[in-house]
Amino acid sequence: MSFKHITSRDNPVFKQLKKLAESSRERRRLGQTLLDGPHLLRDYMAVFGTPRQLIIAEGQSTNEVNGLIQELADIPTLMVTTLMFAELSPVTTPTGILALVDTPQLPLPETLEFVLMLEDIQDPGNLGSMLRSAAAAGVQVVYLSEGCAEAWSPKALRGGQGAQFVLPVVERSDLLALTGNFPGETLATVMQGESLYEQDLRQPVAFLIGNEGAGLSLKLQAAASRKIHIPMQGQVESLNAAAATSICVFERLRQNLN
Repeated sequence: MSFKHITSRDNPVFKQLKKLAESSRERRRLGQTLLDGPHLLRDYMAVFGTPRQLIIAEGQSTNEVNGLIQELADIPTLMVTTLMFAELSPVTTPTGILALVDTPQLPLPETLEFVLMLEDIQDPGNLGSMLRSAAAAGVQVVYLSEGCAEAWSPKALRGGQGAQFVLPVVERSDLLALTGNFPGETLATVMQGESLYEQDLRQPVAFLIGNEGAGLSLKLQAAASRKIHIPMQGQVESLNAAAATSICVFERLRQNLN
């Protein structure tokens, strides 16, 4: 086992890890990211095998974390102080273990029948939640516009809870071109339109979901086959993007289960 104990923020290894934790450009350049917590690490290992490196917090471990450390005894392990670990972790209450991994590259399906297109989603936690719902409902691939939050940021990974390991995500996509070339219905979610529940979703379909505040751009709305909305009875103007995504993708799943 290769084990190092670092106590200085000036250490070049720690500085590189912090840069990776904070910079989407650095993550893309290296093709690497950090996973936070034993649950996310085990989900990764179930699909892709062992990580490149473990980072653990000095004096802060649980039975679950200790079990992982023993299980991955052959993996290079870096111990840092609690305060240094907090600088790398995306959560308020760190779990005590991080893993450095290569960013997964999942193959795209040959035939597209169930697609999600997301435009300019800003919050990485929201994005992770949307990816989690998409994976659970059987979406085949998710396309993200240039203005979307990064799918492989620590916060998006934590929100996705393993969704990125089983669901192909294509970043920096040209959603206009994809909408025009999709072989089935492309449904733009807006405030006014046909009811979601009146759509036949048993055919190939792509849902287009827009920015948390501004919604879908007018260009994407115009390019879509139909504009749809989610009927509501309460005195609420709209749903957030993550909730709308869940309702849409699970309505498609419901129709195909009947």
